[in-house]
Amino acid sequence: MTDKTHEATPLVLVTGPSGAGRSTAIRVLEDLRFEVIDNLPLSLIQQVAIGGSVTGPLAIGVDVRTRGFSASNLLDIVSWMQDEPRVAGQLLYLDCSEEVLLRRFSETRRRHPLHDEAAPSAVAREVDLLRGLKDRADILIDTSDLSPHDLKAEIAQWFGPQGSTGLSVSVQSFSYKRGIPRGLDMVLDCRFLQNPHWQPALRALTGRDQAVAHYVQADPNHDAFVAQVGSLLDLLIPAYRAEGKAYFSLGFGCTGGQHRSVYMTEAIAKRLAEVGTRVSIRHREIAGMTTTVAAGTEG
Repeated sequence: MTDKTHEATPLVLVTGPSGAGRSTAIRVLEDLRFEVIDNLPLSLIQQVAIGGSVTGPLAIGVDVRTRGFSASNLLDIVSWMQDEPRVAGQLLYLDCSEEVLLRRFSETRRRHPLHDEAAPSAVAREVDLLRGLKDRADILIDTSDLSPHDLKAEIAQWFGPQGSTGLSVSVQSFSYKRGIPRGLDMVLDCRFLQNPHWQPALRALTGRDQAVAHYVQADPNHDAFVAQVGSLLDLLIPAYRAEGKAYFSLGFGCTGGQHRSVYMTEAIAKRLAEVGTRVSIRHREIAGMTTTVAAGTEG
């Protein structure tokens, strides 16, 4: 891969299945002062990116309606971005479960772009068409559980002034009852720690409350677990950064997703931010805490 210079034009290709939030992402990037072009024919992307008419960061939306679209053609452009020294390219893939995509089309009464087919088969075929692109994504955001507001915050985390370069880490809590969130790079199970749910005074609280934190910290296995997780991340994060990885997502799960996993997410995110890693926090099971940003300046 050719080294990029600081003068390379930032180029973000935004794609994903229809209904996953591509239009929302494009609007957010425009608010972040990207020059945005939606559905530019694939044959023109290279010319626009290096032709001299664009002087700032560029975001291009691509979907199955784009002229000349095919997954292989778009993958060729992704490979070109990696080797072209005049652009600093990233592929942003917005993913979503087929069940949620179908619900969104039903709720909005929109026709699927592959409207020659019934919605279920159209969604399934489009997801299959894009599978190779998903595997090559530099940044993968699963929007299945995200509101438009949550997606806006997530995009800002990646592409705002503090999130445009280097490695960003997402730490999430979740309940195993609802399944493991899609798109996580690593999952750690907290269910062996003593459960605050069985303490009446703690049941209505969350892992963000000090009383719950003190209860979890009193578990004999707590200190060793936190130390081991910290040591593992001390090894992995510099290695991922050196490899050029753009993001790393870590999930902590417990039974209800309210106490132990929330506590561990907060504790590890704080530790990462203190050593200069950009880190975002997401608590899937706690309303209003879908995307919270822990500040950090990457060193």
